[in-house]
Amino acid sequence: MADAPAVLDASVIAALRDAEGKIYALRGLKVMLAQDLAALYGVETRVLLQAMRRNLDRFPADFAFTLEDQDLENLKSQLVISKPEKPGSGGARYRSVAFTEQGVAMLSSVLRSERAVAVNIEIMRTFVKLRSMLSEHADLKRKLNALEQRYDQNFRDVFNAIHQLMDEPKPGAYSGRGIGFTKDK
Repeated sequence: MADAPAVLDASVIAALRDAEGKIYALRGLKVMLAQDLAALYGVETRVLLQAMRRNLDRFPADFAFTLEDQDLENLKSQLVISKPEKPGSGGARYRSVAFTEQGVAMLSSVLRSERAVAVNIEIMRTFVKLRSMLSEHADLKRKLNALEQRYDQNFRDVFNAIHQLMDEPKPGAYSGRGIGFTKDK
């Protein structure tokens, strides 16, 4: 983030550092919510959504989608969602929109501001970093499974040897042999 454009002030740079925590898993995709993106871009959520709706042809279903009940349930475990204090007040007035990585990239072209482009570059870097971390995680998991399988056999061999030592000797296994040292004749 040291090379972030001058368009971004310190508060935006700090928010971008936290952007990784604003990427959620929905429908098997990594997404960011409209309200989080609007805060980063320095616009109201309604302005961001208006820009998207004016350019719907640029946002197919794999770029952006409106959250459904199941999506909201999945989000509950990932973040605190808007909830009214008392019935009829507060909370979201509409369903949020989730943007995939491609949708986030498209947003900078419809918002058309230097800040949107600069923020977008940093968000793309965050998505790439997250993808890299997930790839490393999968690689570590694969290596751990391989180690487990290799050492499982070794531990089985050790436990078998211990069980053999714990078993009573078979009758006659040591017959005819005395205990102690004997001198050859």
